[in-house]
Amino acid sequence: MSYKDLLGIIAIALTFIAYFPYIRLIIKGTVKPHVFSWIIWGTTTFVVFLAQLQDNGGAGAWPIGVSGVITIFIAVLAYIKRADIRITRADRLFFLSAMSSLPLWYFTSDPLWAVVILTTVDTFGFGPTVRKVYIHPYSESLLFFLLFAIRNIIAIGALENYSATTLLFPVVTAVACLLLIVMAAFRRRMLTT
Repeated sequence: MSYKDLLGIIAIALTFIAYFPYIRLIIKGTVKPHVFSWIIWGTTTFVVFLAQLQDNGGAGAWPIGVSGVITIFIAVLAYIKRADIRITRADRLFFLSAMSSLPLWYFTSDPLWAVVILTTVDTFGFGPTVRKVYIHPYSESLLFFLLFAIRNIIAIGALENYSATTLLFPVVTAVACLLLIVMAAFRRRMLTT
């Protein structure tokens, strides 16, 4: 087993460590994920995984694939539990923008352009969650998003081929998770003072 394989396995383990408590919190009703965000994230994450495989991402792509499958499951769970059913006009705009740009990746024969488009779409997925967390800063688990930022950093270390195609998605996602944490922590502090 290579060093990269070991990092890939660690990143997958961290994916499960992050998701299982998050799923339990959804079931308990403590965490209320926004269904639109999770549909976008699940779809884009899995397609980025396929693009990373095509660009020889190797073990660093594995946690992205596992995450894509589990994220789609969370989207279904969020819908079933009606975790956050407040859908605003802005949420619909983020959702439509994200989903309408998904077919564009299919028409590009270059995995880089697919990842650029999908990373942009995935970033749109943060829109509904950012809005929700700004209004209800305790409605998400900050630990979950921190674990995902760390997981993406480890996945970057596990990549067997460093290119814009393999790096863009995990870097942008890690940064987005960290920014969401900062914003939620700031809003929590504002509400307590």
